[in-house]
Amino acid sequence: MNFILASKSPRRKKLLKKINISFKTISPLIKEKEIITNYVSPHKYCIKLAEEKCKSISKVYKNSIVIGCDTIVYHNNTIYNKPVNKLDAFNQLCSLSNNTHIVYTGVSVSWKEKKIKFSFYDKTYVTFNKLSKTNIEYYIKEYNPMDKSGSYGIQDWSSVFVKKINGCYNNVIGFPLSKFYKLCIENGLINNE
Repeated sequence: MNFILASKSPRRKKLLKKINISFKTISPLIKEKEIITNYVSPHKYCIKLAEEKCKSISKVYKNSIVIGCDTIVYHNNTIYNKPVNKLDAFNQLCSLSNNTHIVYTGVSVSWKEKKIKFSFYDKTYVTFNKLSKTNIEYYIKEYNPMDKSGSYGIQDWSSVFVKKINGCYNNVIGFPLSKFYKLCIENGLINNE
């Protein structure tokens, strides 16, 4: 099977390697900011973005299984995408401090040649400790929050921010691996024997 991960995320690439499938990565050709969806339903928003990323690659690579993904942080009825600058990152982390937020990842899988297509989402509740201004500033200075929804990566130093999680840890990193694997088996894309 020929898989393509429609993502430039090194974290998704690392996660997908764990299940021993052969794949290559191609960056999707979409402008995320131009895609308007219903912000009242965060899961619909991230699924729509995942589907658009998937579609941008699968229309060219019709005989490949294309995987599109999008991860967002949702808190106080607001979607937190990647921060636009360091001040935005600081404000996002301040608002997540001492609160619980939800991480949604939408995934879309398409194999045009075989007419196989499915999309799903996963959500994980993440509770942060009370964060000091010093720790937030240190994190922004020493790590790169600019390519992460919600301005943090649970797998790096910001793991000290986390009081508890309820749900899939890999989903918070950016790819709900277990759910993806299960659905690929059900749809005949991965042989489980």
